[in-house]
Amino acid sequence: GRMWAYAVGFTVLPHVGGFLGWFLNRKEIPAWYEKLKKPSWCPSRRVFPVAWTVLYTGMGYASYLVWNDLGGCSSKAIVPMGLYGAQLLLNWAWPPLFFGAHNLNMAVIDVLCLDGLALGTLCSWYRINRLAALLLLPYLGWLAMATCLSIRIWKDNPQLKPGKSD
Repeated sequence: GRMWAYAVGFTVLPHVGGFLGWFLNRKEIPAWYEKLKKPSWCPSRRVFPVAWTVLYTGMGYASYLVWNDLGGCSSKAIVPMGLYGAQLLLNWAWPPLFFGAHNLNMAVIDVLCLDGLALGTLCSWYRINRLAALLLLPYLGWLAMATCLSIRIWKDNPQLKPGKSD
């Protein structure tokens, strides 16, 4: 009878850091982000909260499926859930680096490491629960776009790199 509570908890967890990242940095979006040079293919600001709600829900539920299939907090769960936790922390670290600190260098390093950990998570989950792995595919697709966007913004806004004069 308690399994639904675990399912909800795991599904909601990614949203916590995502919401906190948005809440703490929301004033920087109109004040700073809008002034950045961005490519023509950059999604509208309105797309991001919808996309992240869907992606966080999918990855959160997928993490529950893997955790449940591994029997909860067992030794078998250390690597698959550890990879997931590490990538989630890097996911949550990106908005404060990018929007909060305006540190494009660290944001690009963060997202590149995030890509590797998210791919590692998907690979480790595939052997445990194929549905969970499939639920991560939209997230990896979005991360690919977000990585390209981060690199492009980093390249196109050289005035924001350390050592450059304002």
